[in-house]
Amino acid sequence: MVTNLHTERLARTRKELAGRGVDALLLGPSADLFYLTGYDAPALERMTLLVLPAHGDARLVVPALEAPLAREHLGSPDGSPDGSPDVEVTPWDETEDPAALVRAALEAAGAAGGRLGVGDRLWSTFLLRLQAALPRAEFLAASAVTRALRMVKDAAEVEALARVAAAIDQVVNGLDELRWAGRTEREVARDLDRAIRDAGHDETCFVIVGSGPNGASPHHVAGQRVIQPRDPVVVDIGGRMAGYCSDTTRTLVVGEPPGGFLELYEVLQAAQEAGCLAAAPGIRAAAVDAACREVIAAGGYGERFIHRTGHGIGLEEHEDPYIVEGNDEPLVAGMTFSVEPGIYLPERYGARIEDIVVCTETGGRRLNTTARGLRVVAG
Repeated sequence: MVTNLHTERLARTRKELAGRGVDALLLGPSADLFYLTGYDAPALERMTLLVLPAHGDARLVVPALEAPLAREHLGSPDGSPDGSPDVEVTPWDETEDPAALVRAALEAAGAAGGRLGVGDRLWSTFLLRLQAALPRAEFLAASAVTRALRMVKDAAEVEALARVAAAIDQVVNGLDELRWAGRTEREVARDLDRAIRDAGHDETCFVIVGSGPNGASPHHVAGQRVIQPRDPVVVDIGGRMAGYCSDTTRTLVVGEPPGGFLELYEVLQAAQEAGCLAAAPGIRAAAVDAACREVIAAGGYGERFIHRTGHGIGLEEHEDPYIVEGNDEPLVAGMTFSVEPGIYLPERYGARIEDIVVCTETGGRRLNTTARGLRVVAG
């Protein structure tokens, strides 16, 4: 529902549009649309598009059969059937051309031939239709505008992320209660999916269970490999609650660790600690990555840390800011991101530790609070 919060976000977006010389945003179903309106629109083959001009009326062009849902989500304090005072719902029938309605909305705002920010997640089939309908317009990625708005979380968003982090921590605290040895990764993943939803998430976003050599693949898909005694297992899990995402990784071992694994894990834990301590206002995002990487390189595993240190998180599992070499953007209080270094030895095993960190005025604060030491579960 469009609330005072969404009204304020829409106003800030218009200001950002004007400041960047962008005439309008065109946003389909996405986190951007949800952020600005509270409407979690379904992604369909029929076009749904928010037309938000820098000056002029905002309209949500929707398929007629989706209009009741859109009006319900947008709400209207005065009972108007058109949605909220901030966003007018413009339905289109099956035989109508929604791109023509978008063009009409832009023409009414004097923006049809201007610079248009198109949602990064908008399907190409819709963009091609819009380009054909608006031949005089210049198209650019909407994230040029929206990333600056969404990257720094307000207090309510940080609290939402803290709640969902606490929910995923409940799942981590239950890892010892699961049976590991003799079961397939996929069987354990099913248990974790159920536990994520039982902990209060509205949905599960992902479950990674990488056992033994599969742990050396950072985004391994849980399969039919049977977990064996002495296997290290990388468990990376996350879900969504009230729109906001959780994401955490812990590494465990089934019984006695294999040779060399304890030494590797000690290096990894020190690296993750260094990264979390490095996060502070004014510090470059790349410097957090470097803090982790330097410890791992000193431990002799530099070439085995094969991905960036982290990613922003909020309404999406991965969003700005990215904690990676080359990103010299300074951290700002309110930014939330993962710190998740990993070490991966192909054909042997891997390990990763991940916490979500919020940058505060006094430094980084972990939202995940479960133990980071190596977990030993019964074999």
